[in-house]
Amino acid sequence: MPERPTSQQPLVTVEAVGRKCPIPIIMLAARLHEVPIGAVIAVTADDPAASADIPSWCRMKMHEFVVERPLAVGSAFHIRRMY
Repeated sequence: MPERPTSQQPLVTVEAVGRKCPIPIIMLAARLHEVPIGAVIAVTADDPAASADIPSWCRMKMHEFVVERPLAVGSAFHIRRMY
């Protein structure tokens, strides 16, 4: 079985600054397949709802919410693909 990536650094960043929820989540779901299982993908968003919506989506879809990192505009949300 191949070893899963364990880095916290995102392999792909989905740029969703300026988009209102649920668009950042829709963009994340559409691009999640671009990273291998076990790897991290990031979503940048400035909609205040993203701070609650992205971790909730991760729980619902059984992916790991890694961290929210503040940016100059909005935050970067790191998600580990679990399947």
